[in-house]
Amino acid sequence: MVNSSQEHSEKSRSRQGTGEVSGEPYKIGAATPYDFEGKNLTAYGGLLPVATMLEKLGFQQIVEETLTVKRATHAMSMYQFVLAMMLAVYVGFSRLNHVRFLEREPMLTGILKVLRLPPQCTFWRFLASLHSSVARQLLEVQRRMRQRVWEAAHVQIRVITLDTDTTVHTLFGKQMGARKSYNPKNKGKKSYQPILTFLAETREYIGGELRNGDRPTGVQIARHLEQVFAALPQEVETIHARADSGFYCWEAVQAYEQQGVEFIVAARKTARLVAALKASEWTGSPRTDADGQCELRYQPDGWSQEFRFIALRYEKAPATPADQAQQYQLFETPEYRYRVFVTNMKDPIYMLVWFYNQRAGAENLIKEANNDAGLAAHPSARWAMNCNHFQLSMLAYNLNCWLMLFNREEREKVAELKHTRLATTRLRFLFLAAKIWRHAGRVGVSYSDHYAEQGIFQRLMERLRAIVAAGPRYAPVLATALSG
Repeated sequence: MVNSSQEHSEKSRSRQGTGEVSGEPYKIGAATPYDFEGKNLTAYGGLLPVATMLEKLGFQQIVEETLTVKRATHAMSMYQFVLAMMLAVYVGFSRLNHVRFLEREPMLTGILKVLRLPPQCTFWRFLASLHSSVARQLLEVQRRMRQRVWEAAHVQIRVITLDTDTTVHTLFGKQMGARKSYNPKNKGKKSYQPILTFLAETREYIGGELRNGDRPTGVQIARHLEQVFAALPQEVETIHARADSGFYCWEAVQAYEQQGVEFIVAARKTARLVAALKASEWTGSPRTDADGQCELRYQPDGWSQEFRFIALRYEKAPATPADQAQQYQLFETPEYRYRVFVTNMKDPIYMLVWFYNQRAGAENLIKEANNDAGLAAHPSARWAMNCNHFQLSMLAYNLNCWLMLFNREEREKVAELKHTRLATTRLRFLFLAAKIWRHAGRVGVSYSDHYAEQGIFQRLMERLRAIVAAGPRYAPVLATALSG
C-alpha cells in the first residue's frame, strides 16, 4: 500500500474566536475563589434603553425649559439631580437614603456623566429647595414627554378611557398634611389620600396630586379633572371616564359635561335616591350577576339637571368575603343591596355595568405605583418635598409605560396591548449584568450571550435609536399605528 505524500501533511490551524461552549458545567461551591478586581461591571445594563429614549426625545431640554429651580447647585446640575432621583426610583431605590447604594454604579454615573453621586444629604438639600409649584411643573414635563412618545411610537388612539381613583397612604410620623380620615386598613391612623387618573388603554399616569387625608371636595375633584383633560395628547377625540362613589358630586359631573366626556360614576346612598329606586319599575337582569335592574331619570339635591341613573339590586344573603370586598360600591336596605350609577351614556345596562367593572384595572395600577414605584415612600415631614417626590415617582412609573409602547408588536391593537408591571420589567429588561468598556475613545456595553431576551432588547434599541424630529413633531419609528 502506497501512502500519498499529500495526505495528513497540512498543519492544524489555531483556533480563532471563542469556539463552542463547553459541555461541562461550571462547578461553584464553598471553596470557589473570589475577588473584587472586576472593573466597570454593572447590574443595571437595562438602563441603556431608558437613557436612549430620554436623549432622543429631548428630555433634558424639556426639564430645563419647564422647571424653575432658583437654587444654585454645585455637585451636579439641576437636570442631573432630577434625572438621578427619577432613575433611582426606576431601578427600585425609592428612598433618598438608598442613593448611597448607587454612588459608584457605572451605568448610572455614566448616564449622568459624573464620577460618583453626591451623598444623600446633598439630595435632601436639593429636594428641600424645590418650591411646591415644581410638582405642577413635573406634570407639564410628563405631558410634553407623553406627546413626543405618542408621536415617535406611532400611537393614534382616538377614543380613550380615563380611570380616576384615590388611594390611602398610612403615615407613621409627623408629616405635614396628615389627617385621620377614611383608612380601611389602619383605622384611626393619620394618612394622605392622593388622587390619580390613569389612561386605561396604555396604563399611563395622566395626572394627580398628593393630598392630605381628608376626603376631596367637589371643587378639588373638578380642578383635578380639568388638569387631566389639559394633559391629554392631541390625538384624542373622544373621552370616556369612570370613577367610584368618592367622585359622586355635581362638580365632577359638571366638569365631565363641559368637556363633552361620556362618564359613568358610582352613586352614594341618600334617602331620596333609595325612595326613587323603590318606586321604580324593576325587571330581571339575565345578562348581569344581579337579581334585578332598573333605570330612571333623577336629579339629586344641588344638581341643576336630572341624569340617567341605572341600578342593580341583589337579594340579601349572609355576607361573604367577596361581598365585603365590594362594599365600597354597594349600599343596602333591609331587603336588597344596590349598585347604582349615574351616567350620560346611552348603552344598555349590562354593557355599562361591564364597562364600569373594567375600572378595577386602575386599582391594580395604583397598587403597582405604591409597591413598585415607591409612591407611598414619602421621604420627608415637609409637604412640598413629599409633593415633588410624588411626581418624580410617577414619572419613573411612566418610563415603563413609554418603553412598552416602543416595545410593542408591530401590528398590535389597543385591545391586545399587554401591560408589563414595573417589577417584571426590572427582572426581564433592567437587571442585566453588563460590562462597560472603553476602546479607541469609544464607550460600549457588553451583555451576556446567554441573555434570553436578546431579540426583544435589540429591536427596542433599534427603534429608540431611529427616533428623529421631523419639524415640530417626531417621526414614527413603527410603521403601523397603535389604534383601537
